[in-house]
Amino acid sequence: MAGTTDDWLGLGGRVCVVTGAGSGIGRASAAEFANVGAKVVLLDRDLASCQAAAEEISAAGGDAVAVECDVTDDASVRAAAEAAKSNFGDVDVLINNAGILRPGSLESVSIEDWGRLMDVNVTGYLRCAQAFGQDMLARGQGALVHVASIAASEPQAHSGAYSPGKAAVAMMSRQLAFEWGPRGVRSNVVSPGLVRTALSETFYQAPGVLEKREAIVPMRRVAKPEDIAQAAVFLASGKASYINGQEILIDGGLAQTLMSFVPRPGFE
Repeated sequence: MAGTTDDWLGLGGRVCVVTGAGSGIGRASAAEFANVGAKVVLLDRDLASCQAAAEEISAAGGDAVAVECDVTDDASVRAAAEAAKSNFGDVDVLINNAGILRPGSLESVSIEDWGRLMDVNVTGYLRCAQAFGQDMLARGQGALVHVASIAASEPQAHSGAYSPGKAAVAMMSRQLAFEWGPRGVRSNVVSPGLVRTALSETFYQAPGVLEKREAIVPMRRVAKPEDIAQAAVFLASGKASYINGQEILIDGGLAQTLMSFVPRPGFE
């Protein structure tokens, strides 16, 4: 990690903050940024898992620090921003990734569950953008990458506020791009399709689910967190310096399969 000399992405020595970094896409993203020479601040409300991830990076020669942070708490986010600056200096990149899932149909989902998910998955992103974006705006440079989902554009039934929340993330990113772009700060989205993470692992424990999911993806596999992390690193890098307000769908082609479900006699 630290010994990497090919800094073609221009992220060497840059300070990157990753929320929800204790597992899944967040953990993979932190590792990928360290791999390209960035200094990484890992945030998670589960400090133990966050510290374990940071220790893995440090053991491999990277620069990383773990900070306990609850993205639904203003004071916690502000404290995390101060900790990031005191450890590594001005933040260059924010990866908004922390998220939860609260299943339920819209007919019966509780307003409490709806509100909790929105507070973490949407308002939490804004809290972090505001807290970590202030110095970026003051310096006239920086990059935000928000992890949304294929569910932002494809409704996911019985998932409560998840699809509406991810759609809100995509629009918030576009609005940030419009407002902050003139001041040198970019905002983009990565939207995963099917990914095997701690958040979705219970689904894969059911017999046959993995095989059925793999069968409907043109690439014939479910994504790994690293697949999403690598796209996030690119969007945060100098190689994407003119990409702003965009969403990259990382789904192995899943979104292109709609017509395969339409009966077409003579074509099967």
